[in-house]
Amino acid sequence: MMRKILITGGSGFIGSVLVNKLYDIGGFDLTVIDSMTEQIHGCDWGQSYLYKTIQGKCNFIKNSVTNIDVMKEVVPENEFILHLAAETGTGQSMYQINQYNETNVMGTSNMLQAISLAGKKSKVKKIVLSSSRSVYGEGKYECPKCGVVFPDSRDKEKMLDGDFHFYCPNCDKKLKLVSTTEDSAIKPASLYAYTKYAQEMMLKTMCPAMGIDYTIFRFQNVYGVGQSLKNPYTGILSVFSSLMLEDKPVNIFEDGLESRDFVNVQDIADGVIACLDNARSNGQTMNLGSGINTSVIEIAEILKKHYNSFSEIKITGDFRIGDIAHNKADISKAREILGFEPKISLDEGLKQFSDWVVGQETDNSKYEQSLAEMEQVGMFVRKRK
Repeated sequence: MMRKILITGGSGFIGSVLVNKLYDIGGFDLTVIDSMTEQIHGCDWGQSYLYKTIQGKCNFIKNSVTNIDVMKEVVPENEFILHLAAETGTGQSMYQINQYNETNVMGTSNMLQAISLAGKKSKVKKIVLSSSRSVYGEGKYECPKCGVVFPDSRDKEKMLDGDFHFYCPNCDKKLKLVSTTEDSAIKPASLYAYTKYAQEMMLKTMCPAMGIDYTIFRFQNVYGVGQSLKNPYTGILSVFSSLMLEDKPVNIFEDGLESRDFVNVQDIADGVIACLDNARSNGQTMNLGSGINTSVIEIAEILKKHYNSFSEIKITGDFRIGDIAHNKADISKAREILGFEPKISLDEGLKQFSDWVVGQETDNSKYEQSLAEMEQVGMFVRKRK
């Protein structure tokens, strides 16, 4: 018997990979609901690369999780719900506040409401949530004198002077980055992060009350083939690629040493699928990442090599409010419960990504516009002269 899975946001970057993997595995009746936003899919969503990859492999519904009537009709018929639908731009969330709350918080509320209204008719057994490492804020650090520290956001005045380091709030010594574990302090630094944590708490509260299992994944910086090349608010790889293919200058914020835990989308999808029938994952919150942090300047240099680009890489010292300094996840919990192990190295993954990008239509026209928007509302700051 075919098992029914609903994937909200299923024609997005991660969702489309999940659809394809589940389709190839077989035995699943897949339904996707997606609003097909222009920011991700372009003006003609029917021609979207991501949409074309899932066409014919699922029951596709072009609609939004914010539509309670559609959610009431679709949600209760499925055994599993993979809840990926969300607005995702950290910086953008700081001024498009209602939009982020409407999609991320109310969309999740509609999903839970639909299950509740269906009562015993609901077939939903488990919800899997794509949350974000952003809920940790700056994450976990170590002070040589005071031990483990979970610092607040960096000091704006120091950043204006080009100092992007962290200092202990107790003794002012420079802090050292350590891997962020799931029991680390929750310190959202953007509205996006608050909405993701709200989603988590809604599941932790409502799923046990409704007799439903859940697993929450805190994704790190997901990249790979299919990543949007038209969305200027998310994904430095896409922005860098678009500029490098035209040999245009690439401006890197801060000191270029800010780092991220980059994990390939194929590995992320494998981790999500591994939890579906894994009872030990029920009620768990887990990091999914590579467990390795890589600096932005390193990423830029690798991409420049792959594209044979003549772009000048500039360290600007400019910065965005809400951006974290570093990110490195502890993934031992996912290893232990799911047997999760990233298979695609960063260099291999970036080669796959750059080879794919060369055959796609890129668009950097909205990048400067996005910075202007953020600067206007005080979220993008130029280095002090």
